[in-house]
Amino acid sequence: MKSVIFIAPPAAGKGTQSKRLQDLGYNHIATGDMLREEIKSGSLLGKEIDKLISSGSLVSDEIVFNLIKNKINSDKPFILDGFPRTMEQALLLDKLFKELNINNYEVIYLDISLEEAMKRALGRLTCSCGETYNIYIEGFKPKNENICDKCGKVLVKRSDDNEESFKVRFETFLRSTKPIKEYYEKKNKLHCIDTTLDYDIITDRIKEILK
Repeated sequence: MKSVIFIAPPAAGKGTQSKRLQDLGYNHIATGDMLREEIKSGSLLGKEIDKLISSGSLVSDEIVFNLIKNKINSDKPFILDGFPRTMEQALLLDKLFKELNINNYEVIYLDISLEEAMKRALGRLTCSCGETYNIYIEGFKPKNENICDKCGKVLVKRSDDNEESFKVRFETFLRSTKPIKEYYEKKNKLHCIDTTLDYDIITDRIKEILK
């Protein structure tokens, strides 16, 4: 199986699709999870990251790249979830791939409108065990209000999932990733998938691309 780079606006479902692919033996490298882990640690770097994310700004290339570069194993297919988000990051990643002789990968863009993404984001709840839920989407609601189905812990809302911050993140993402899409399209690596489709159909299409 080929490795995959997911590029998608906030709340497009790249985390959900990444989890669905993990049973195929992929190494899931989620930049968002790594950033939140750093925030949770209470370190100075974590506090800096928290301030940037809460205001809707992007975390610097250096911070993100240093968090992920040791996670990539050239001998095992990986899912890169949430990176690159800028052209500079894409070039850094290309440099790393050349050093590790990695070329067997595809780039998947999950397309979503602001309206749909907003609904998903504002209804999203997360658990410390890693499970995610959504109070507005059937099939993703917890069985018991604000309680994780898997471990029974209380679910929480991410601090950056508010309307004002979300709009800033979404619009910033679209501006910064337009040249990235064009870049990977020229390399014949880009595949766009409509996220209004059923989740299972999206997963099947991704698997077909990665065969």
